[in-house]
Amino acid sequence: MSLRKILAAGVLLAMLSTGTMVGPMVGAVRAQEVPPNDLLLAALWTQKSVEYKANALTVFALAKIRLDQALADKSWTAAPNEQKGDFGNLPPAVVLDVDETILDNSLYQVWMLKNNQTFSTKTWNQFCADQVSLAIPGAVEFTKYADSKGVKVFYISNRDASTEKDTRANMEKLGFPMGGNVDTFLMQGEQKDWGSAKSSRRAVVTKDYRVLLNMGDNFGDFDDRYRSSPAERLAAFESDMAYWGKQWLMLPNPTYGSFDSATYSHDFKKPAAEQRKAKWDAIESWTGPK
Repeated sequence: MSLRKILAAGVLLAMLSTGTMVGPMVGAVRAQEVPPNDLLLAALWTQKSVEYKANALTVFALAKIRLDQALADKSWTAAPNEQKGDFGNLPPAVVLDVDETILDNSLYQVWMLKNNQTFSTKTWNQFCADQVSLAIPGAVEFTKYADSKGVKVFYISNRDASTEKDTRANMEKLGFPMGGNVDTFLMQGEQKDWGSAKSSRRAVVTKDYRVLLNMGDNFGDFDDRYRSSPAERLAAFESDMAYWGKQWLMLPNPTYGSFDSATYSHDFKKPAAEQRKAKWDAIESWTGPK
């Protein structure tokens, strides 16, 4: 080896050992350290894109319009399966899901991504206890607008009842209406029949209130048929068509939900590789250039 090559190799070794090497070589090494993960693009879009913020603001702006329309129409209800009898003169209410509808939990999603973790009740409850969820753009403003109109704001959440105290504290710090002397937080497991399906909790609200709007990020926030096959979900969605964009308003959530688990029959015990294969097989492709 020539003296020039020996000297060049020595300089390169010194730069690598002291951490002063910059440019394409180090960039390539660092890029290789980032493992592939289905959450990356969805989490990036949720946290950093102006498109996500604009989408959320648009939905909540529409919600204000629909709320005013509903207040003027005594026959209007967003709980068609639970609202019974002569409900026109009941005091008004809106029903909102919590996670990814009014609270942004992308910090937890990114923690899973960067630590190669999957969802667990233990870590999720610890995240809830830290009270670091953020408000989704437009959510606080809309709930305050509803409250100012005399509309009671109910939160129907699939967070476990054990997290209610932390959830309340987190949301109160962000400025959400707390309900006054009415318990407006209906958590999963709080009552014996309050499972992940939400119709039983909506039924509690409709006993005393006319529900004007229902807002969520998952089909299950609106229809108990969410844990069925993709074809059955589509049929259920189409049967609800009259409500979308009017009484029912959906927020975007590409990070998780029944849209994902429907591809592998909602079997969360399936290995991650099998879940990913099922999702791969479910999506449709262009045939390619001829």
